[in-house]
Amino acid sequence: MPKGHLLYFFLIPGCCFLCPTISKAQSKGSRDISYITSGGKLNPLQAIMDIRHYTISLDVNIQSKSIDGYAEVELILNQNTDTILFDLVHLLTVHKIKVDGKDCLFEQRNDKIFIINKNFFSKGKHKVWIGYGGEPPVAIRPPWSGGFTWTKDSAGNPWVAINCQLEGAKLYFPCKDHPSDEPNEGVDLIITVPKGLVVAGPGLLKEVRKGEEKVSYHWKTQYTISNYCVVFNIGKYVVVKRNYTTIHGNTVPMEYYVLQVDSAQAKRVLDVKTRDTHILEKYFGEYPWVKEKIGLAEVPNPGMEHQTMVTFQNKFDYEIIGGQDYSANLFHEFGHEWWANKVTNKDWAHMWIQEGIDTYAEALCMQEIGGPEEYTKIIDQQKRRISNKVPIVQADEGITEGQTYSRDIYFKGSFFMHSLRYLIGDSLFFPTLKKLATDPATTYDNFVTTNDVEKLFSQESKIDLKPFFDFYLRTTQVLEFEITEENYQSYKVKIKNFFMPIPVEISTPEGTRRISIGKEGALIKSSLPPRIDEKGYYLKKITYL
Repeated sequence: MPKGHLLYFFLIPGCCFLCPTISKAQSKGSRDISYITSGGKLNPLQAIMDIRHYTISLDVNIQSKSIDGYAEVELILNQNTDTILFDLVHLLTVHKIKVDGKDCLFEQRNDKIFIINKNFFSKGKHKVWIGYGGEPPVAIRPPWSGGFTWTKDSAGNPWVAINCQLEGAKLYFPCKDHPSDEPNEGVDLIITVPKGLVVAGPGLLKEVRKGEEKVSYHWKTQYTISNYCVVFNIGKYVVVKRNYTTIHGNTVPMEYYVLQVDSAQAKRVLDVKTRDTHILEKYFGEYPWVKEKIGLAEVPNPGMEHQTMVTFQNKFDYEIIGGQDYSANLFHEFGHEWWANKVTNKDWAHMWIQEGIDTYAEALCMQEIGGPEEYTKIIDQQKRRISNKVPIVQADEGITEGQTYSRDIYFKGSFFMHSLRYLIGDSLFFPTLKKLATDPATTYDNFVTTNDVEKLFSQESKIDLKPFFDFYLRTTQVLEFEITEENYQSYKVKIKNFFMPIPVEISTPEGTRRISIGKEGALIKSSLPPRIDEKGYYLKKITYL
């Protein structure tokens, strides 16, 4: 996700139609969705189901800013239940529901759909078909405040984008809105728009059906995918293509859905993206979605990490780093293909993993194209943006996206990786980081938590790093160094809030050396008071006593 404030029914036997119950916050006509967020404590009715596949088929009426169609959800129940529960914003109205081909009773209230069977839905596989439609929420400040963006490009053509990470995909289709469950067998997305427009979506384009006035695009991904990445964008696009050869020698199509009016910019964007892919593969392994595509779509707001169709908008304005074009927006969102889409948090409580490590990837890019000085420069910029008011890991589970989201998950998360790199050294840090991004135990269907990341780095370094992870991520403390002159030209360096021995660079007129400071501290011989961690590997406060 972009970094906040960055510079750069029908009657049936035994059933009846239940009118939706509208809560006070959702009073008739209310379009307020400011209270909506994704995740949180998993509802027991949703904990018993495993989402396997979504099919979403919608007709998009640009003139009325509405959608109409259906969603079909394939799922597995791990026990019998009288209720199947999905999330859907109250602004969209459900018309009909079928479970395994049979009409069923339902109730829509509190941004949820309760599908009811007094005789119980049995344990095992089920297919739920939901017909619905209406005017979805309009984005107020996309992508941070989500919804649909209905606008026009500079030539006056319709241009539509969707963002829903904060609120979840329930803003436009019925789903189980929790990061711990993704459709293991992928998604089919069938979007119908006025003829002459193009739909950009996730996965592979399977079919384009052209009618007299409308055209339908069928996008399909067979990979597991976060529900907030199951989105589409509509515009007067042209598709500029090239092939990319991965680090393992696989050929992947690179496709840029760029507005027709901006098509002259496409080559430069793809050149940057090709370079960025090489850098990301060097540190994190092969591009994760080799069976599909490296996709990019131009949108009217800052970009997002939508899987295999990352969105991008920087008005084609680049920084020049080491003589090369660089776009922070383009790099950051693309980096999420590894950190968020491939390595996925089990709960929003651990969102720092995707945002912090991806932000650290930007520093590694600076190192590649600009050298050590640019790496140091961006790390210093990130450190200065840390507010450190709330721990970036507030709990192990049950946290909403809104509760965890702050700029610290980016900048403190990145600086934590910088500190960890110094603590264990490059020879351990980089192979372990790549293992985190490539090991089947921590990728694709297997979601991760902070504890999983800690255990991997502890295992590979043979150091118990839990105290270090807890100190940095679960508190707002910084290292408190105390320096006391013990005797003539003799100084004691202690860590007031000591939690484990850590290596520290100590600088004196005699030179700089790396020493381990334990609970008792370290005695330093020096003609002047020693200087601590001058290169800034740690968040710290220094007191001379």
